[in-house]
Amino acid sequence: MSYAVKELFKTLQGEGAQAGRAAVFCRFAGCNLWSGREQDRHSAICRFCDTDFVGIDGEGGGRFSDGRALAAVIAQAWGPSRSHRYVVFTGGEPLLQLDAALLEAVHAEGFEAAVETNGTLEPPLGLDWVCVSPKAGSEWVLRRGHELKLVYPQPELPPEGLEGLDFQHFWLQPMDGPERNHNIEAAVAYCQKNPKWRLSLQTHKFIGIP
Repeated sequence: MSYAVKELFKTLQGEGAQAGRAAVFCRFAGCNLWSGREQDRHSAICRFCDTDFVGIDGEGGGRFSDGRALAAVIAQAWGPSRSHRYVVFTGGEPLLQLDAALLEAVHAEGFEAAVETNGTLEPPLGLDWVCVSPKAGSEWVLRRGHELKLVYPQPELPPEGLEGLDFQHFWLQPMDGPERNHNIEAAVAYCQKNPKWRLSLQTHKFIGIP
């Protein structure tokens, strides 16, 4: 299988339980909840996405012929040290492309492998960390993992309806956009009243890194 990658770069994880950890981000092109084109946003299932995942023209992006070829580029982006290697597969929707062959290849390079998914597809076996960020209106099937990251607010997807799911961590992440400050206040208030939920901020945006 070949892989279409929008961008690939080393940075710090900005959100959730792994925030602050060095990571290579591999952003796959494509999503099953929005085309990525602004003219389609109003009719998309996910209308608040703030990520460019269209094409393969971003930093480090391209088309890779197989898992070993992509894993080699991921290792190059990390650098020579094999200590604490960590790769995050994201999108778009990474589970449209991420497969067992790629996981085997990055594990052979010494990486822990994480995925950030909308939960509408089942993942391949072998992932070390699974973050699910469900979107209201989607048919999400992946209701287990290491962390549940709910972009808040989504009126059709209230947090109280998700608390019985099989996750180690429950995060509320304020929706970005014109109402960001209001959404932060609302998420803080909800977490104070419902301490099972913790606040996740997009710290990479606050400190100006990708």
